[in-house]
Amino acid sequence: MASSPSFLLLVALLALVSWQAVASDPGPLQDFCVADMQSPVRVNGFVCKNPMEVNADDFFKAAALDKPRVTNKVGSNVTLINVMQIAGLNTLGISIARINYAPLGQNPPHTHPRATEILTVLEGTLYVGFVTSNLPAPARNKFFSKVLNKGDVFVFPVGLIHFQFNPNSHQPAVAIAALSSQNPGAITIANAVFGSDPPISDDVLAKAFQVEKNTIDWLQAQFWENNHN
Repeated sequence: MASSPSFLLLVALLALVSWQAVASDPGPLQDFCVADMQSPVRVNGFVCKNPMEVNADDFFKAAALDKPRVTNKVGSNVTLINVMQIAGLNTLGISIARINYAPLGQNPPHTHPRATEILTVLEGTLYVGFVTSNLPAPARNKFFSKVLNKGDVFVFPVGLIHFQFNPNSHQPAVAIAALSSQNPGAITIANAVFGSDPPISDDVLAKAFQVEKNTIDWLQAQFWENNHN
């Protein structure tokens, strides 16, 4: 049966609505919607502050992103500037992070459930990569990796597991990342699986990872440090 123009229009409209429904952050309907952190109203994001009460400080933070940070035991420190630090980011769909890497340090495998990330190396060298989702073979869990030098840029698609590693045993590295959400979130895989509160059953994890339960118990007994500030 031939498709009528009205039917094609309906399909196009449904496609547009569906795309908007799965977008990472809602699009703004005004110039800005500075988050009102004091409002008792709970919405997806934050209620807008009265625009008559907005001032330049709502769009500003003296974040000192040019200063080095102390890294943790995995050898990294992520300083994230999102809507919780700058209220003016509410509804704008963007945030930024500085990442410091110690020699041989890493930002361990993690995901951002609500954001694509674009990373720029400012100093040093990074080995980076991401893994695709459980797609049909042969694309299933395909690993993409690259060695980045100063000035190089790499993109990590939304929701996919990715990492960065400094392969230099003598020099630190620094990167800046932009993320396509006012609140991208971060799930560090090891922390979430082995450091959850309360712990996931070792029966479940032993079966999932195909190892002995005492191996899972040992992993769950470790201190899983958060490298995000």
